[in-house]
Amino acid sequence: MPARSPWPAFGIACSATFLVSLDTTMLFATFDALRQSFAGTSAAELSWVLNGYTVVYAAMLIPAGGLADAYGRRRIFRLGLALFLAASVACGAAPSVDGLIAARVFQALGAALLTPASMSIVLAAFPTEKRAVAVSLWGAVGGLAAAVGPSLGSWVTASAGWPWAFYINLPVGLWALWRSASHIEEAVKPSEHRRIDIVGLLLLMCAVGAIALAIVESGESRWPAQQIAWVGAGGLLAGASFVGWARIRSHALIDLSLFQHRTYRYVNAATLVFGTAFSMMFLGFFFFMIGVWHFTLPQAGLAVTPGPLLVIPTAIVTGRLASRWGHRRFLVGGSLLYALSSLWFLLVPGNEPNYWQHWLPGLLMSGIAVGLVLPSLSAAAVNRLPVAHYAVGSAVNQATRQIGSVLGVALTVALLGPAALALTDFQPFYLMHGALALLTGLLCWPVDTKPQAARS
Repeated sequence: MPARSPWPAFGIACSATFLVSLDTTMLFATFDALRQSFAGTSAAELSWVLNGYTVVYAAMLIPAGGLADAYGRRRIFRLGLALFLAASVACGAAPSVDGLIAARVFQALGAALLTPASMSIVLAAFPTEKRAVAVSLWGAVGGLAAAVGPSLGSWVTASAGWPWAFYINLPVGLWALWRSASHIEEAVKPSEHRRIDIVGLLLLMCAVGAIALAIVESGESRWPAQQIAWVGAGGLLAGASFVGWARIRSHALIDLSLFQHRTYRYVNAATLVFGTAFSMMFLGFFFFMIGVWHFTLPQAGLAVTPGPLLVIPTAIVTGRLASRWGHRRFLVGGSLLYALSSLWFLLVPGNEPNYWQHWLPGLLMSGIAVGLVLPSLSAAAVNRLPVAHYAVGSAVNQATRQIGSVLGVALTVALLGPAALALTDFQPFYLMHGALALLTGLLCWPVDTKPQAARS
């Protein structure tokens, strides 16, 4: 009997992952439309449409990896996808910002359940020698969403309204839910059931949420500086308490022994920093296009698209080469190229629109850089882990990236949140972005995923 092809399972798992990634990049494009729709709501408050989702998503990704191992990866994948689709409908129908944020929390729960299960399904479908390429392709799906999201989100929002940025999830999601019933096998026999570390979960969400809140409000004039400082200090205290709790609890939210792997430790640090820079880049692009060059929303979406389109071919080539040479040279080189793109945007674009000469070269550099770095971080994170830790290890890495995204959105809103923007407002923004890119490269230098044969 011929072996079952892994590609149907790959396609179903990646289509759901695509929706999760698409949802984020589309909402970067809808930020200004939400501001107009909910008049009187500040940029800091609206940022929680993005960050409320991301905080819950990041925290729930980690126990979701354990749930996928414990209850069956197909079962958790389908549960997460169904919840994500139902919450998408609730988001589109939300009558207020508070209602939208609440619906986004449930959408985050669904996304968190399906994401690590999706990667585990992909890993289990392919033989060991094909996994590096498969994981790189899985990571490239996020790049495809990034490429499609800005232009699609801008077009949908301008032509049909921001609720359709959520309703658009339904056709692909329902197809994946239907096909997953018969085309995905359980990757492993479900293991013993595990309790969710509620204390650790709450501490992590409080830490990330409080730090993001302090950063966002530092760019507004609504809160006194002392109050912002107390909120930030509370977030740091919650983060320290989370680490202390994880050290003493036998089944903590994050198994700190994962970080005994040197490569895993450095990859996750780099993922946090790069995730911050990545979300800063996307949201900052829209602030610049609309606020400085006064592009319409569809024009801004199209203007951002060419860079992300390079992510996928770059990721495919990188995945093939990394399976032979390891990931370090691509991670470090991509980070340096990303820093160069920041320098370009800092020095070249002016007040007068000149897209082809002043914007596109930097955009292409950033697209290639993201294709080198982002999928490679996902692949390198699990490269040295035992097979039994794939789901949880991947979940922690993806959660780390989402925490970085929260910080990136918060920093962008703090720096660029005012409605009236000038070119000089972007100078500290791109300096910070370039510094984060360089720090990513520095953290990636100790990463070692070179195959044994190539090393010898």
